[in-house]
Amino acid sequence: MAHTYLIFDFGVDEETAQKARHRIEGWKQAFKLDRKMLVRFEREAPEHAEAPKVEAKPNAKSKKSAGAPEPEPARVRLFVRLDFSEHEKLSHQRWLDRIPTEEPFKAAKPEIVSAANADFESTAKRFETLEAQASPTHSR
Repeated sequence: MAHTYLIFDFGVDEETAQKARHRIEGWKQAFKLDRKMLVRFEREAPEHAEAPKVEAKPNAKSKKSAGAPEPEPARVRLFVRLDFSEHEKLSHQRWLDRIPTEEPFKAAKPEIVSAANADFESTAKRFETLEAQASPTHSR
């Protein structure tokens, strides 16, 4: 069976995205879904992320510049790849139905991309790119 991708757009809410990741990691451990459910993050910097020039005050008491704005948070998307075999169609469908209805995922504008979807190839390539970035090479 081909992969199915669930894409959750959390906007700039990093905390909720991390809660969602923890939820999936708990399911993976509890239901022994280690390779059947893979998770990757995609973070996009804001388009207008130019650093505004702020003059530092010479008499500032703290080491931080008083007027320096905090950087805008990045847009966070969580990609979940479901990879169940042909004989696990029922489990695949149950997870496909369950994940978007659970609490941290509800408000994240879920998008389901299956093999029949026109965007499947581009989504698969994006996931592979994120996978390559997420898994550093370790020498043992």
